[in-house]
Amino acid sequence: MDPKDLSPFRTVMGREVCLGFLRDADFARVLSSIRCLPVARPTRIALIDDDHLIFTSHDGAISSLAEHGDVLVIQIDGHERSGAMWSVSVSGIAVPAMREERPPMRLLREIDRGAALLALPLELVTGERVN
Repeated sequence: MDPKDLSPFRTVMGREVCLGFLRDADFARVLSSIRCLPVARPTRIALIDDDHLIFTSHDGAISSLAEHGDVLVIQIDGHERSGAMWSVSVSGIAVPAMREERPPMRLLREIDRGAALLALPLELVTGERVN
C-alpha cells in the first residue's frame, strides 16, 4: 500500500502495531478465490511467536487451497473508542499445521469439532487506520 494513495484521514500502520492487533484477535476472515469467485469465511486465529498465524477452517475448500500451496489472506478489523477504524491483513501461502504448534484452547475446541488447523507465515502484513 503506497502512503501517497491514502486520504488525509487514512494512515498506514507499521508492522508492530499490526502484530499487536493480531495478538489480541480471536476471530478473522479467510479470504481467497474458489472457482474464480471471491470467498470470505470466518475463522479463529492465534499469533504464534510473532512469526506466523495459525487458524482453523471447517471449509474443506479452504483446507484444500492450503494443501495445494494457494495464497490466502487473513483479515481482521475493528474500531477504537475515538471512532477510528482499522484493518490488518496477512497474505501468503498457507500450509496445514500440526497440534505441535501449541494452539490455544479456543482453536483446540474447533479442531475437536472437525476443523482443520492451518498456518500462515507473517511475510506480508499490512494495516491501515481511518480516523
